Amino acid sequence: MKASKEVEESGEETRKIQVTGKSTYIVSLPKRWVTNMNLKAGSQLVVSKQSDSSLLLTPKELVKPAKLGEASINLSLKEDPGTIMRKIVALYLVGYNFIRIRTKDERITSLQRNFIKDLTRKKLVGTEIISDSPNEMTLQILLSYPELSVESALRRMCLIAVSMHEDALQALKEPKKELAQDVIALDDEVDRFSLYIIRQLKAAVQSERVLRDIGLSNPRDCLGYRVIAKSVERIADHAVKIAENVVSLDEKVSNSAFQKISEMSSFARDVFDDSIKSLYKKDYLLADNVVAKAKTIASIENEAMRSLSKKVEAINMSTLRMVMESIRRTAEYASDIAEIVLNLNVNQIIAT
Repeated sequence: MKASKEVEESGEETRKIQVTGKSTYIVSLPKRWVTNMNLKAGSQLVVSKQSDSSLLLTPKELVKPAKLGEASINLSLKEDPGTIMRKIVALYLVGYNFIRIRTKDERITSLQRNFIKDLTRKKLVGTEIISDSPNEMTLQILLSYPELSVESALRRMCLIAVSMHEDALQALKEPKKELAQDVIALDDEVDRFSLYIIRQLKAAVQSERVLRDIGLSNPRDCLGYRVIAKSVERIADHAVKIAENVVSLDEKVSNSAFQKISEMSSFARDVFDDSIKSLYKKDYLLADNVVAKAKTIASIENEAMRSLSKKVEAINMSTLRMVMESIRRTAEYASDIAEIVLNLNVNQIIAT
């Protein structure tokens, strides 16, 4: 009696696998559960494999078919673009496939309409405006999960971030303010992929099918990839800051000063490249080396500062100091990525 009571309280029972015929395995179901669910002989169950390899049994009547999510938001004529953007982006990240933006009686202003079009084009991957009337606009997210995996989107983010960093340094060398402006404009592209990755990861946490579709194997990896995507986004932001400082420079940086900054930049880019390489290769030791290597960036920065302070005028020194700070932050964010790789691949150091 005592053992039976313990089973009732825990909700767990042990059942033996039996074989019927030559190749069919069967397991009996607890009678109380069958009764509570109003099931009988011939009732259908949906068997779903979970991320931990366990099986979930659900009566077919309780399985709801997947529906395309739809959400509507109301605008007022007084709402500023920032508020509109936050509403639309929030719905996009949650996973809605249709987003309707409408007003009650007034027309959507031309400023609001143009902003929504610009936001859709620049920030939301796979999104199109499918209807546009005086008081309503409808956005549809057309891209399905397998078409662009998290890894592919992240690779694209990394390539753009590296390109931005290299172009920002090239703009500093010349100097080319047009090139610096191009770097600033590219930041929207990085943000697009970052938002897309977040949307994918949110859906993957709730569905093993989506998890497989986007190229991951475990829901626990989603948080790690979320942090990595944010770190890459921050690296791109610092490339933008370098470009903005180039725009503000009054004169060309001397060759000797640029050489010091370029050496520091090459070091930071190498650290970033290795951190991403360790992620794709699932290489714990390489990630560990990245973390150790990145710790030296502060001393490299201090040495460059001491050297430049003797050669650069004070008015330009403050700008170059901010450039070097952004380069240092690039290496530090790369180190953050490597630390996530350590967590994702910690099984490699567990003794067997």
